[in-house]
Amino acid sequence: MFDNLSDKLQRVFKNLRGEGRLTAENMESALREVRVALLEADVNFKVVKQLIENVKQRAMGQEVLTSLSPSQQIVGIINEELIKVLGSHESKLRFANEPPSVFLIVGLQGSGKTTSTGKLARWLTKNGHRPELVSVDVYRPAARQQLAIIAKDIKTPIYPGAPEETKPVDLARSARREAVNNGRDVLLVDTAGRLHIDDQLMTELKELKALLNPVEILFVADAMTGQDAVKSAAEFHNQLGITGVILTKMDGDARGGAALSIRSVTGQPLKFVGIGEKPDAFEQFHPDRAASRILGMGDIVSFVEKAQEAFDGKQQEEMQRKLIENEFTLEDFRDQLKSLRKLGSLESILKMMPKTGMMKDLQNMQPDEKELTRIVAIIDSMTPRERENHMIINGSRRRRIAKGSGTSVEKVNDLLKQYGQARKMMKSLSGNMGFLGKKLGKMGLGKLGLPGF
Repeated sequence: MFDNLSDKLQRVFKNLRGEGRLTAENMESALREVRVALLEADVNFKVVKQLIENVKQRAMGQEVLTSLSPSQQIVGIINEELIKVLGSHESKLRFANEPPSVFLIVGLQGSGKTTSTGKLARWLTKNGHRPELVSVDVYRPAARQQLAIIAKDIKTPIYPGAPEETKPVDLARSARREAVNNGRDVLLVDTAGRLHIDDQLMTELKELKALLNPVEILFVADAMTGQDAVKSAAEFHNQLGITGVILTKMDGDARGGAALSIRSVTGQPLKFVGIGEKPDAFEQFHPDRAASRILGMGDIVSFVEKAQEAFDGKQQEEMQRKLIENEFTLEDFRDQLKSLRKLGSLESILKMMPKTGMMKDLQNMQPDEKELTRIVAIIDSMTPRERENHMIINGSRRRRIAKGSGTSVEKVNDLLKQYGQARKMMKSLSGNMGFLGKKLGKMGLGKLGLPGF
């Protein structure tokens, strides 16, 4: 997400840094380019106008124009203004004093409501809650079956409904009663959608709101539809009073206009983003981290959080011991690669890295996901003794390993070389860097497209 906008802003900042000194004229020119970049990213024009005015008012001050690093100050100002546009700080979900807390999931047909309902249920479970699901979509064929399949996949209970319950309010009433009886603390209500907003849809949603008194009314929108998603969110808010937005398909939206406009247009926060099809491809939205990514400064905080989830603490302590005592084996190397996969695709990992400083070349790298699979296959083709002691792998053993893994001797040689370099590098990192350095060290994988080899 935000890839196109980020690239364009990087060019603007590069031009600014190239100026001998900043003047009102070249500052005006730079802000004009920023305005164009935002509009081309499909950001609402009123939002763009206000943001540029705010930046201009602050950037034209003498303190910036006469500073030793004016271009850095401009980036800082734009970063602060972007955070304001995006919502200043992440908006957490609200919960009722007396469970279950009811979350009403609303939106137009095809926006991804049902999938997002399942993803949110999984996120809630992961964060210590006990959600229950119910679909009150009595119109779309197989809508309730779809949610039932998702519920089974994420191991979350769902209220199936009785044959006589043919109205949304009847389903919702019974589902809440069952949630109370089962000790569930959150009830997620997946509502019906339409191709467009109409009176029947809004009347039904208002009835559900009156019955359930939800603490959250979350509007689900497809980020790929850009300003259409923003307009729909505004209409839903005017008639229903939404409390937050979930943007789906953010992984396919390189512009990011909807995400940058939602908060300012509706007055309601963007709470979650869907970044893929899998149940775990769902993240809480953090305005400061999003602004950082837009400006090419990466999202190291999110990376570290993902790493903490993927790498078991006790296992990492044992790995540190092995590195220090020079006991890091090929089997350990393979296990680290498997853990790396839990972080997501290599491409998504690279996008969290800054595009400036020592990591500025990361954006040009093309990681090869197949290489990771190939490396694991090669190590799996080794005997336990070979994985324990790579020094015994002679020519004949390399030929056998190559044949067993469906690769070539050259690939086996490359792996052993990478392993030796990684072992040396990680030992160095383990003694001189903190948590992040250790995780980055464990990802120096040569032909995977990452730096270091």
